[in-house]
Amino acid sequence: MKNTFMILVLSLLFVSCKQEIKQEDIAKLNGYWEIEKVVFDKGEEKAYGMNENFDFFTVKGTKGTRTKVMAQLDGTFLTTNTFENFLVRNTDKGTFLDYKTDYAKWSEELISISDKEFVVKNEQNKEYHYKKAAPVNILSDGKKTK
Repeated sequence: MKNTFMILVLSLLFVSCKQEIKQEDIAKLNGYWEIEKVVFDKGEEKAYGMNENFDFFTVKGTKGTRTKVMAQLDGTFLTTNTFENFLVRNTDKGTFLDYKTDYAKWSEELISISDKEFVVKNEQNKEYHYKKAAPVNILSDGKKTK
């Protein structure tokens, strides 16, 4: 009986700790982000070290675009032609980013978001942990990066 009660209390605590995503939080997605790690459905983690590929998010209201970009040695980013449009969908179960391309449709649940990091979970229960990307000037030419 004690174990059942403890499991119930822990379950309620876990559910209540989930961040409530507000509409104004969605604007925090704007900018350059890099994947820090992926947590798989059974708890295994894959950490990412130095990335040369980043995701650039632009969101306006409930519409957004995620574009793949590559970091350059001078601290700038080179835009690729790879992008996905998405819609932000709020439900009683959470906030979702619904992607649609010519080839596929999928959703990711926005688990948490702050100015420096965010977490999304896809339909295969993989959690992608992103951190805000900052440009790095490896050339050290004395110029400030934007």
